[in-house]
Amino acid sequence: MPSDTPLTADTAAGPAAVQLDCGLLSPVWADAPIVAVVSDGAWLQAMLDAEAALSRAQARLGTVPAAAAQVITQSARAERLDLMALAGQARQSANPVVALVREFTALVAGRDADAAAYVHRGSTSQDILDTATVLVAHRALRVIRADLERIEQALAALARAHRDTLMAGRTLALHAVPTTFGLKAAGWRHLVLDAAQKLDRLSAEGLPVQLGGAAGTLAGYLQHAPGAEPAAYVQELTEAFAAELGLSAPLLPWHVLRTPMVDLAAAAAFTCGALGKIAVDVLSLTRTEVGEVHEPAPTGRGASSAMPHKRNPVLATAIRSAALQTPQLAATVLGCMLSEDERSAGAWHAEWEPLRALLRLTGGAAHQAVELVSQLSVDTGRMRANAQITGGQIVSERVAAVLAPLLGKAPARQLLNEASLRSARTGESLADILRQDERVSAVLADARFTDLFAPQAYTGAAAALTERALSRSLPSKGGQ
Repeated sequence: MPSDTPLTADTAAGPAAVQLDCGLLSPVWADAPIVAVVSDGAWLQAMLDAEAALSRAQARLGTVPAAAAQVITQSARAERLDLMALAGQARQSANPVVALVREFTALVAGRDADAAAYVHRGSTSQDILDTATVLVAHRALRVIRADLERIEQALAALARAHRDTLMAGRTLALHAVPTTFGLKAAGWRHLVLDAAQKLDRLSAEGLPVQLGGAAGTLAGYLQHAPGAEPAAYVQELTEAFAAELGLSAPLLPWHVLRTPMVDLAAAAAFTCGALGKIAVDVLSLTRTEVGEVHEPAPTGRGASSAMPHKRNPVLATAIRSAALQTPQLAATVLGCMLSEDERSAGAWHAEWEPLRALLRLTGGAAHQAVELVSQLSVDTGRMRANAQITGGQIVSERVAAVLAPLLGKAPARQLLNEASLRSARTGESLADILRQDERVSAVLADARFTDLFAPQAYTGAAAALTERALSRSLPSKGGQ
């Protein structure tokens, strides 16, 4: 008999289980290295790193005592603060920095009461949280970029090994003309290189600290630098702050000029999309009736809860799931460019979770893609066999080009249309049907048919294009 007592969070699993987000519903990033890099704890540490760096930057310019900056830096450890309590208190101010500053100041005061006066000096919540977000992104991109390098190396090896491996090219889901698996792998690699290039450019040029004060004028910072020349001081302070964190110094505060966040979101979504392209191709090629590639399947992986024979392509499935989510998340961040006035009520706040989700999904997809492509099994025999299943129709473009000058373009096309329909209907090969046609036999010697209908003889410039693609190297890790 069912209980009338409603099942609440506490009665279902207890508070600890409810509060923990460990990827139960997002297996693409569950247990991946990116999780720790973008966790709440990582964000808290990044905010503390920003606070500490700000005090050191001000100490460089003589507006905070060096001893105070040292105490602040030594105190800036996330494990010394109650993360859960801070999260709860964030509801009172719509951002976590207000409570953080209060608790961190008390922590510093416990070590040195004089140093506590210099915590968050002249700053504002958005300076700290934006800088922390950029710092978390910078660290996350290093993890993702390292995985992209491993993916690139594995794809380069596949492209070289299969430069001449025949397979059916498919357009609109159907066989089109022959290609090679090497060219397909080279194309995958090309996208990965594009992604790496975008991440490198972002790390080198597009991850700036935020320093603007209450309304983007840095008035609070200047208030604590009496006698300083405003233009010189704010530039020096911004550059010193950036140098302390290994980030770039912006020309202007960007409280409502959200280019860095939009660029970050776009780069993450593109990277995930590039990996998603690989995943959808693997899913298509691993179908039972195709069977041309297979992802690694250690014991237990890919098992079905109902069908013992199934070994599902879980890596490609997880990667594709991430790539399907990231465009909408990036669109949310793009929408947050509509930030009113000098500080936004809501648009700024709406960025945080989509940005974290973008980094987490992209990092998870990259982590899984390393294993997918480095251990991908390629069935070359099945590829060759599949290229033959249309009975020669896969080279109809070539046959049309040969017959057109002999029979006329329109008659040749009509002849091949009719022959292809008959081949599809009866299962006869296209070559046999054309051999029986007097118009064709009159202009083509029988010996010509063998070469004309060989798929491996009609892969165009696939091998050359593969070599050209492999000449492109992984860009240097600018800014990392």
